[in-house]
Amino acid sequence: MDTPQNTALTRALTELPGPLPVRGVIHIVIPHTDRFTVVGNHLAQHASLSTTAVGLAVRIQSLPQGTEIGIKALAARLSEGEKLIAAALRELEAHGYLRRARTRLPNGRIVTRTVFCNQPTALLRPRVVAQRPAPPQPPPPVQDPTPEPPAPEGAAAPQAPALPDVQHEEEHAPQDIAPPHNAPFVPLVPPPTAPKPPRPPLPQPGELTTELERAATALLSDLRRHAHQLVLSENDIRHLAPAVAAWLERDTHPDTIRHTLTNDLPQPLRHPAKLLKHRLTVLLPPPLPGADDLAAPARPRIAVTPFQTCDGCERAFRAPTPGHCRDCRDYRNQHGPAQAAA
Repeated sequence: MDTPQNTALTRALTELPGPLPVRGVIHIVIPHTDRFTVVGNHLAQHASLSTTAVGLAVRIQSLPQGTEIGIKALAARLSEGEKLIAAALRELEAHGYLRRARTRLPNGRIVTRTVFCNQPTALLRPRVVAQRPAPPQPPPPVQDPTPEPPAPEGAAAPQAPALPDVQHEEEHAPQDIAPPHNAPFVPLVPPPTAPKPPRPPLPQPGELTTELERAATALLSDLRRHAHQLVLSENDIRHLAPAVAAWLERDTHPDTIRHTLTNDLPQPLRHPAKLLKHRLTVLLPPPLPGADDLAAPARPRIAVTPFQTCDGCERAFRAPTPGHCRDCRDYRNQHGPAQAAA
C-alpha cells in the first residue's frame, strides 16, 4: 500500500504568505471558534519548568471550575504515574502557578483547596481600586421672588432650627480611620506614546582605510548568498560599511561577522538593513587584549633576613649584618664591654 499523504496540509503550506524558512518549524495558524484555552508564552516557553509541568499546567487550565486535580485524580485520567504528577505539581507550586491551602469549612471540616493562576506575575502588579460614583446631589430649593410681609414690632422673629455643627463633628472625628488604599496603577510596559530612549550610534572605526572599506562592502554584498532575505541596497551597504569596518578593525574574523548577521533571522524579515544595524551596534565585541594584558602579574619578592652567628655566644640568630644576638647585646649594655669580653 502507498503511504497516505495529507494533501490538505500541503495545500495549506502553499497558501502561507511570504517565503518559508529553510529549517525549523512552520506554523499553520487556524483561529479557534470553540473549545479552546488561552495559554501565555510565559508558561509555554518557561525556561525552568519541565515539559511535564508545562503540559500538566495546560491540562489544568482547560478543566472546568471545581474539577478535582489531586494527584490520584489526575493519575486516574492521565498516562503519567503519581510520582511524575506529584513532581510536576511541586514545580508549578514553586513558580507560583499552583497553591494548595488547608481551609476550615463552616461545619468544622478541614479541606485542601487548590488554586491555579494562569499568570502569577500579574498578581504582583498594583491594581486600581474602582471607586463608587458619588450619589447625585439634590438641586437647591428655588426661592420665591415675592417678598414676605414685615412682621409686627411686638412679635419675635421666628428662630431657625439649630443645625448640627458639621464642621465641629468633622474636627472631632476619629483619626484612626485610614482612607481606602487607592494606589496608582504603574504599568510595567511603557505606553506607545512614551518617549523612547535614544538609540546607540552606529559603530565607527578609528581610521576607515581603503582596505577596510573594501572588505566591509564585499562582506555586506555577499550576505544574500548565505541568507536570501538579506538583500541590501547600495545606500544601505554604504551606510553599514563603517560598522563592519569597526568589527574588522577589532580583529574579528569575517566568518564570525557573517554568522552573527545571518544566524536566527526572524520570519518574515521586513527590514533587513534595520536588523543588521541593530546587530552590528549591540553585538560589537571588545578589542582583543594585548600580550601585556594577558601576562600574569609578577609576585612581589619577599626579603628573607639571613641567619648570623653571634660573636659572643656563637648562637644563630636572624639579622641583616653580623654582630651579637639580643641576649649578648643586653648583657653588654648592663655590665659593659670589658666584663662581657672577660
